[in-house]
Amino acid sequence: MPASRSRTDRSSAQTRERVRISVRGVVQGVGFRPFVYQLANRLKLSGWVRNTSEDVQVEVQGSPKAVRQFLRSLRDESPPRATIEDIAVTRLAASSRSAGFEIRNSLAQKGKYQLVSPDIATCDSCLAEILSPDDRRYHYPFTNCTNCGPRFTIIEDIPYDRPSTTMRDFTMCPDCQREYDDPLNRRFHAQPNACPACGPRLELLDAAGKPVATGDVIADTARLLREGRVVVVKGLGGFLLACDATNDAAVSLLRDRKKRTAKPFAIMVTSLDEVRQHCLVNEAEAKLLASPAAPIVLLPWRKESTVVKAVAPALRHLGVMLPYTPLHHLLMREGGRPLVMTSGNLSEEPIAKDNEEALVRLAGIADYFLVHNRDIYSRYDDSVAIVERGVPQLVRRARGYAPYPVRLPFKSRPVLACGAEEKSTFCLTRDEYAFVSQHIGDLENLETLEHFSETVALYKRLFRVEPELVAHDLHPDYLSTQFAREMIGETSARLVPVQHHHAHIASGMADNGLDAPVIGVAFDGTGYGTDGHIWGGEFLVADYRAFRRAGQLEYLPLPGGAQAIKRPYRTAIGYLLALLGETALNADLPMLRQAGEAEIGVIRQQIAKGLNSPLTSSCGRLFDAVAALIGVRGEISYDAQAAVELEAVAADAPDESGLYPFSMQETGGLRIIKVADLFAALLVDLRSRVPPRLMAARFHNTVARMIAETCRGLAAEAGLKRVVLSGGVFQNRLLLRKTVPMLEAAGLIVYTHRQVPTNDGGVSLGQAVIAGKKIKDR
Repeated sequence: MPASRSRTDRSSAQTRERVRISVRGVVQGVGFRPFVYQLANRLKLSGWVRNTSEDVQVEVQGSPKAVRQFLRSLRDESPPRATIEDIAVTRLAASSRSAGFEIRNSLAQKGKYQLVSPDIATCDSCLAEILSPDDRRYHYPFTNCTNCGPRFTIIEDIPYDRPSTTMRDFTMCPDCQREYDDPLNRRFHAQPNACPACGPRLELLDAAGKPVATGDVIADTARLLREGRVVVVKGLGGFLLACDATNDAAVSLLRDRKKRTAKPFAIMVTSLDEVRQHCLVNEAEAKLLASPAAPIVLLPWRKESTVVKAVAPALRHLGVMLPYTPLHHLLMREGGRPLVMTSGNLSEEPIAKDNEEALVRLAGIADYFLVHNRDIYSRYDDSVAIVERGVPQLVRRARGYAPYPVRLPFKSRPVLACGAEEKSTFCLTRDEYAFVSQHIGDLENLETLEHFSETVALYKRLFRVEPELVAHDLHPDYLSTQFAREMIGETSARLVPVQHHHAHIASGMADNGLDAPVIGVAFDGTGYGTDGHIWGGEFLVADYRAFRRAGQLEYLPLPGGAQAIKRPYRTAIGYLLALLGETALNADLPMLRQAGEAEIGVIRQQIAKGLNSPLTSSCGRLFDAVAALIGVRGEISYDAQAAVELEAVAADAPDESGLYPFSMQETGGLRIIKVADLFAALLVDLRSRVPPRLMAARFHNTVARMIAETCRGLAAEAGLKRVVLSGGVFQNRLLLRKTVPMLEAAGLIVYTHRQVPTNDGGVSLGQAVIAGKKIKDR
């Protein structure tokens, strides 16, 4: 090489800057590489980009000014569905070579992991295509791009490439392949990319599973729904049962066949304008409904709505969602009315995900099946959320959210936390991430346990986690506890038992990024206590390492144990006998007629002799007892039904409805809230024929006052200002709205759940951080 050219190359290299970049987060399957490609070309930078099992790696070279702009734009202009957790930059020696910018093949790395995107609701660009008669994807129900469509539900392993998904069996046609290969196209490396010529297809089957001849599958399905039929629809993460939400007979038929007598159904409507015809919607709720996660949002139900009351009996809130797949958009537009869209299962079973499975398990429920031939790898229920004080709070965390992690305030060793029995989730931790699973369901049968086990295996594989600790609830009979013990037999990991309510508070702390002691209020239905009793009305002074039980609702008997939970009138009778004696039952109480003399006699014996009457401090049971006593709900058909209906009854009462008396007793540093005066006052109101809505409102006011007074005393005693509210009772929006201002008025800082549910769906996160902190300290 001539000396003059060599000097020119060296001079040119000195004016260039070269960097290697590692981008971590949800940056695969969201159009990140084409974004990098276009950005590099715009700034005239050379180099390359590639996916790995751990990150997206980028190398760029060019003028220092262009490189600095590239690094700024990498975060500021990233694709809408990307979530960047970390950008690491390494300076390299400039190279004399400059050969443009390329997208390299993915690199698989043993033991490495990356964050996986949840499924994403249909984007505006794809929606415009399926509604445009001139587009080749007109009315194609599997349209997607890098900004939307299935992700987690089709992924078997990482890196996220088509051969590692359930789309591997669909060979792209030349048109789709050109889109897939073009870095300037929004479908560049969109793994589920397809069209009518090469992608998945719909099929309509009758109740026996035989194909139905049809010229337009969606139009005929919509017609069947308008005629009052029950149709099973295959969605993103499983099958949904659909019927006309404005047809009382159709909804009642679905309830009868699904064996779901009263638990509310969710509905789907076409647009936000249609949501407003049925519900009151504020700006934050509208934003959440239309978000890429597109959860079910619980909204105040308008009286003039045409959605029949059988959709959510005795309730004032309606669960509503917008279409989140092209199939839903097309079906809703063709149908022209709100549809019930509820999980395709029998009560408490996991949602069905395979065509053959649905035909067997949902036989007898459905009149027709709308199926397709794209397999679902992981079951995925719809997420459910509320908005309080302008902030979304998840009630059920699944589609659109899982498996995106909760970022921890410390680095954790590998932990598997097996969660609780009801509203089951599990949690795996690695580094600063807690991967809380999607909602699994109540662990009450073999099918759900198998779903739990399969999903644990998937998360372990995706995130390359081999647990060193396995955390579980103290309750010895929970299936999740048994699962943890069986896992230990197969590994060298250690078991870590975690008290249920400590896990609730730790979950609330991790959800809010806290890592210092707090006052924790854990109010729920059932949790195994360290003294062998049933806890559920607890005030804890806690951090991740330990807790002190500083307050509680007084212990009261549950006559018949589980029978009392299903028949709240038994709880109410037991509480009256224990608190006020036989004279309390002399009142003309409607609930006594529900029980009958024989059953009341049995309850008397159980309370007098302590037979099959476990003691509980549960706030959930306190709500049950009051609901039964004032005639709101004496027997339930779904979890927390009595409390939910009590809240609905109280919603109509004026804010200043008054309070009931209660007292506080301190024993050995433990504050015990006594409720005899509360029940005596309720009996007086009943005799005086005070309307149930006023009694329900006074009770809510009283529970809020109990919380505020107890926390104020504990704050002064322990020198703490932060209060974490957790447990299923705090799904009660009326109680939250009364409690939080009282605590703030006392100078306390209040934290509620946001990323994981306040109910038992968040317990696994608490178990994981408690176990992770223990191993970190050691």
